[in-house]
Amino acid sequence: MSSPEKKKEKVEELPSNPTPSLPDELLTSCIARLSRLYYPTFSLVSKSFGSLLASPELYKARSLSSRTESCLYLCLESSSDSRWYTLCLKPDDVSKKNKKSTSYVLSKVPALLSPPAVFSGLVSVGSDIYNIRSSSNVSVLDCQVNTWRKAPSVPVELMTFSACVFDEKIHVAGIHAESLKNVSMVLDARTGTWDHAVPIPTSLTRRGVLNMRSVCIDGKPHVAIDRGVVCYNSLEGKWERAKSNMGSFWFSDSYSEVENVLYTVRDGELRWYDGEVNAWISVEGLVGLPKFLPGVSVRLCDYGGKMVVVWDKDMLSSGEKMIWCAEIALERREISEMWGKVEWIDHVLTVPIGYYIVKALAVIV
Repeated sequence: MSSPEKKKEKVEELPSNPTPSLPDELLTSCIARLSRLYYPTFSLVSKSFGSLLASPELYKARSLSSRTESCLYLCLESSSDSRWYTLCLKPDDVSKKNKKSTSYVLSKVPALLSPPAVFSGLVSVGSDIYNIRSSSNVSVLDCQVNTWRKAPSVPVELMTFSACVFDEKIHVAGIHAESLKNVSMVLDARTGTWDHAVPIPTSLTRRGVLNMRSVCIDGKPHVAIDRGVVCYNSLEGKWERAKSNMGSFWFSDSYSEVENVLYTVRDGELRWYDGEVNAWISVEGLVGLPKFLPGVSVRLCDYGGKMVVVWDKDMLSSGEKMIWCAEIALERREISEMWGKVEWIDHVLTVPIGYYIVKALAVIV
């Protein structure tokens, strides 16, 4: 009988194809038809299988076969490091056919040396997540292969800023670190080039405002500042004031745009902004979604036309933090009436209590 050491050597000498009975092209074509929710679990089969799941050929096949889908990523930070996670099915549930019994978890992304991140500097474009920092450095997480690469730096150093995306262009509004003047720039993700844009006039904001939050609605970058919300009118080439009550989302990082509607969490409830009546209105339905207590970090994310809500719960007795996640289908019914149906809720991750949620984003892979 062969020894365990010899068996181990045989395993290491397996051919590069994780299933030698299938040609590489056929295997790639089969895996391309599976949801990305299965990939983190399948990557545990072997190193060669993991390499296949991160290969450019696989994602080219997914694109050609129209199998691309939204994939959720979550950034957590502590005082010492940044961590990224992606949503997947629990290994025990991969074979289940009953969707109602399916359970989800967050799987740690194996990307190394993740740079620090802030909510206002994280945006997604296609299959990439851009991490813009006040030092002007820009890093990009390629979510197909889960590796970081450098992108062109911001032309000027910023003291504070906020970014949003429209039509694969990243709009950045901020304050120049030295002059304290308002600046606006646009990074074209397709060409990798920065262009200066019309800055927010000082008549609409005070000098050196420290807090900015951005979102694109109706194809216009909206920036929440200390004096309300301003939006950029590209047809007239100028910034103008938005409706007065819209700026309520500025008070926290618990906001997101879904299907051109702005949502936020206020007073523990999920609300949406109705521009026709210039008011924030509670989302109806939401059976099973808890009311969020003060101090709970909540993040919202557009997840392929649905909404993902991520929140935390500290467990002081164990020194750990539970991360919870829910997926919500949204439907506008009557005038000024939005309904949400909770499709699933799960405890998806447990981390040391020193970590906090930075942002949830969805990419197309």
